[in-house]
Amino acid sequence: MTDDTTGTPVGRRQFAKLTGAALGLSAFGGVVAAESTERFIVKRRGKKSIGAELLYDLPEIGYAVVRGSEEQLKRDKAVKSFEPDIELQVGDPVAETEPQDSDALDDAFYAYQWDKQDLDVPTAHETTKGEGTRLAIIDSGVDASHPDLDVNVEDSKDFTGDGLGAGVPGGGDHGTHVAGIAAAAIESPAGVAGTAPETDLLDFRVFSEFGGTSGSFGSIVAAVVEAVQKECDVANLSLGAYPIPRQGNGSFYGGVLNKTMNYAEKEGTLVVASAGNDATDLQHDGGLISLPNEAAGVMSVAATGPIGFANELLGGSVNEPAETPARYTNYGTNAVDLAAPGGNFDPTLTDPVGGVPAYAYDLVFSTVTEIESVEDGEVQTAPGYGWKAGTSMAAPNVAGAAALVKSNNPDYNANEVRSALEDAADVPDEYGKEYYGSGYLNVLDAL
Repeated sequence: MTDDTTGTPVGRRQFAKLTGAALGLSAFGGVVAAESTERFIVKRRGKKSIGAELLYDLPEIGYAVVRGSEEQLKRDKAVKSFEPDIELQVGDPVAETEPQDSDALDDAFYAYQWDKQDLDVPTAHETTKGEGTRLAIIDSGVDASHPDLDVNVEDSKDFTGDGLGAGVPGGGDHGTHVAGIAAAAIESPAGVAGTAPETDLLDFRVFSEFGGTSGSFGSIVAAVVEAVQKECDVANLSLGAYPIPRQGNGSFYGGVLNKTMNYAEKEGTLVVASAGNDATDLQHDGGLISLPNEAAGVMSVAATGPIGFANELLGGSVNEPAETPARYTNYGTNAVDLAAPGGNFDPTLTDPVGGVPAYAYDLVFSTVTEIESVEDGEVQTAPGYGWKAGTSMAAPNVAGAAALVKSNNPDYNANEVRSALEDAADVPDEYGKEYYGSGYLNVLDAL
């Protein structure tokens, strides 16, 4: 469940086709594709050693991720229960536009960041830029060679085992775009502004297009635990799976996530997740569950965005403001905790403005990248900038804001950071609470 895109190719499932021009709307990791026949999530029985090959030992939450067989696990007295590790499938976007370079946009990149303008992030930076905090991006990989991203590669980790390591966009540029929204540097006038540009940015890659294990539920859980152990104040998950039945296997996976997220919350890591792009009422969806955003302790974020921002760039006014619920966003009174800029679109706005289709300006502009070559494990990338939209883009706006709150209030625990964000938010009068939870993100009042 994450993003629509007009940017570099990133594997994601098709969501919708638009009139006049195609916009790649996606659900990154939003489909349960297969159950692994050799990887399993195991609930431990006490502290006994498990006989199967241990991939991730997670004693903090009472589980482990192992490789073995069902017969082996059924006989193992150290195993209380188990289920197959879910592998998430992603597909190609419907369409995409090329990444934009500085010549095409006259280097005035901040002018295209309606999200940062609406949140008044520059004023927030007069108080803090996120210094003294740590933020983990659990995603498709963050391009550490991008000039706008300062990635702590040493403390980052690749959970796919594809041999490319951390700090590379091995699963596509989705994670690079997400990272830029949360934490892009602000020193360069030709770049984009992140919400928390001085947070310590970590890349925990769980998707791969180069082999290894891509999008496994067990790897994502292990990445959250790793974020806690690396003392991250915030972990961003712009990914997920929907729909999953609440009963049966869904109950098992939900239980694993609840234990994981409760552990993160207790240890001081606020987990922020995208609510999904299915335009679905998660509150009344008939016994289904969306993961991880509906797990206990997770801050679930819905998306908003303007319609007609290109008009404002031309001296006019937008048709709909930035607080407008995005047409694709999931919603639900008890399923959404906050709403934030994630991008919107009107498929009829296809006339070019500055060489770009007008609808693109209503998406979120951030860092992107392409892999040019991989040779002997060395990755060469072509960093750039581009537009994407989705709850994937809304979540890192909140994650960056959480880093600012923590930076300005270093004694706050995860619950206090969350409360500051929720207490500062308000629901716009013209829309229902089901689209906003506590309300629309207000960075300044949260500080």
